[in-house]
Amino acid sequence: MADTLDDYLARWAGADETRSAVRKTLVAIAGATAAISAIVADGPLAGALSATLGKGADGYDEQKELDVRADALLFEALKAAPVAAYASEEAELPVSVTAGAPLLVAIDPLDGSSNIDTDVTIGTIFSVLPAPAGVDPVSEAAFFQTGRSQLAAGYTVYGPHTALVLSVGEGTVHFVLDRKLGVYRLVAERVTIPAAAKEFAINMSNHRHWDDRLRLYIDDLLQGKDGPREVDYNMRWIASMVAEAHRIIIRGGIYLYPADTRAGYTQGRLRLVYEAFPIALLMEQAGAAATDGRTPILDLVPEKLHQRVPLIFGSREKVDRVSNYLTGPGEIAERSPLFGKRGLLTA
Repeated sequence: MADTLDDYLARWAGADETRSAVRKTLVAIAGATAAISAIVADGPLAGALSATLGKGADGYDEQKELDVRADALLFEALKAAPVAAYASEEAELPVSVTAGAPLLVAIDPLDGSSNIDTDVTIGTIFSVLPAPAGVDPVSEAAFFQTGRSQLAAGYTVYGPHTALVLSVGEGTVHFVLDRKLGVYRLVAERVTIPAAAKEFAINMSNHRHWDDRLRLYIDDLLQGKDGPREVDYNMRWIASMVAEAHRIIIRGGIYLYPADTRAGYTQGRLRLVYEAFPIALLMEQAGAAATDGRTPILDLVPEKLHQRVPLIFGSREKVDRVSNYLTGPGEIAERSPLFGKRGLLTA
């Protein structure tokens, strides 16, 4: 029978004190996600999971019943882990868990909650950080660490089966929930994202709001074999970032959620600490990439706990090409609709 999550983490942690703390924290998170999975599987039988209870911490997103229940399960589970403070996308500020503990945890308890009542894949995204010396761990400032400071990160997707994908800095690892026994079992110890794929994910309804160079990139993809890419592409959009990430983990491609000109979207929409950092770590550890269009996501340092950021991730070749469109030579600008020209891009 395949190794369990705890088997894998026990081998990785050995007798190391910090790794052992990370192991306990990841096991606690995994236990909570198994409980969330059971609620999701029951759907309407578990209550009005998609009921809107109000607005989220920053006043923009709707907060659903399942958001709140997932958040409560995760917070309760972390009380048994060596975690000093818990930052949730559902709360304005971090909360204390265990005073003096060595770790911090940042979580998006329920990503894709607009899909709860449509039975579309949703998930949980998490990040584990060291509690910095000399900083109050319950302060926002404690979480203002570069993405490369993460000790572990991952997500759980609640779909036809429940999958847990995580990294402790030694590759990206894929587990699946054994529902009969309530444990996660290893299915792939070294995930490698394909370097090239013919799929892209973006919300095309926002085409008119994008930066001209990004719009040019998408327009080139849409031209398929008749355009500069000379390949026909398929487009995907689930409105659940964690589901898009899982598809890319399995078969490659690229995901784009850029900044645009709409109010509330000029700095991007996805949260750096809760969403972009964990996904970026998984991507890089699986041989892929994640950027804000110019800078690797993991090199960014948050200035606000709920800071939003443009996010582009997936197969490295694709992500690098987008960055070339956004920051590359002048010929790209000359091909934009603003200049009324079209030509071939070879980069």
